[in-house]
This record gives sequence, C-alpha cells and structure tokens, in this order.
Amino acid sequence: MAVVPRILVFAGSIRTGAYSGRTADVAQKELAMQGAEVTRISLGDYPLPIMDEDLEKEQGIPENAMKLGQQIAAHDGLLIATPEYNGSIPPLLKNSIDWVSRLRRDGTRSFRPLYGKAVALCSSSEGKFAGIRCINHLRAVLVRCQMDVITPECSVSSANEAFAEDGQFRDPRLHQSMERLCRTLIETSRMLSVRIEA
Repeated sequence: MAVVPRILVFAGSIRTGAYSGRTADVAQKELAMQGAEVTRISLGDYPLPIMDEDLEKEQGIPENAMKLGQQIAAHDGLLIATPEYNGSIPPLLKNSIDWVSRLRRDGTRSFRPLYGKAVALCSSSEGKFAGIRCINHLRAVLVRCQMDVITPECSVSSANEAFAEDGQFRDPRLHQSMERLCRTLIETSRMLSVRIEA
C-alpha cells in the first residue's frame, strides 16, 4: 500500500488577496486531488521578531519558531508559494526560514526540521518574469539549509490576470505546470518518507 504523503503548504505573503496565497490555494487543491494529505497554514499565525543572535542568546529560540518547526517536522514535504520583493525573497518568508534553521533541539532530542525535507517552490508576480528571480534566491537559501528542493517549479506571470473566478489558473499550460510540480513533490516526499522509516 502506497504511503500517503503529508504536505505542508504556505505562502510567503499574508496580504489579503496576495497572488502567492492564491497560487497556494491552487496547489493545495491539486495536491489533495493527487492523493496527498494537505495542511495549509499562514506565516501570520507564527509572528517572529527579526532574526537576531543577541536576542537568541538572551532569550533562546522564540516559541513560534519552534511551533513552525514542529509543523514542518510533522510533514513529509513542503510547498512554498512566494511573491517577489525587489527581485528577491520577501522578508516575512526569509525571517521565518532563518529562525527555523536555528533549531537544533526539541527537549532532549536532536531536532532539525528543515534537514532533508522535500520542498516545492512556486512564485508569482504581476510582471512577465513571474517571480523567477525570487525563486532562484529562495532555492539557494533552502539548499543551504540542506533541504531537498525538487526541480519542477510553477511560476505565475501576469498574476493579476492569471486566475479564473473559480480560483484556478486560466492558462492550461500553467495548470499542467502545477500538476507536474505537485506530482513530483508527492513522489519525492513518499520516497524520502519510506527511506526514513526503513
């Protein structure tokens, strides 16, 4: 019997109506259609101070960083849908990753929630470049965190016109890109999950 992979989905923006959030909506539905067990969260539910090693030394890792890390650890894979800010990663997303990457222990056990985790990346932008500059930067950061970043991506250009009334993509080619991304994430997450359990 095939393992049902657990996938965590979130957007890099918490703005109402954000294109990254709408892209995450499409991904959430597609992952569920392909048989994954999907959890959707908002980074707004895990507010964190700006990453500061002095603060970490004085007060330890913030509780919300641990909670977010525990969410990530409880899933076999992640899907992150990000906007592009000034050609790079939005500060909310980068700060969340930076804090979670600092985790080393949960109580008495070793705890590195990002290490070896499968992750898929989506980007969105009103421009024609579809956020690809950001997604390239994000990929480099996550590889540095020793995550298993899958190769297919789904980048949404002209995002202000990309979504139909039902929330799905208007362009069939974009939908095919999301299907391929989700299929690869599910397969990779399943493979890594079986490897860990073995």
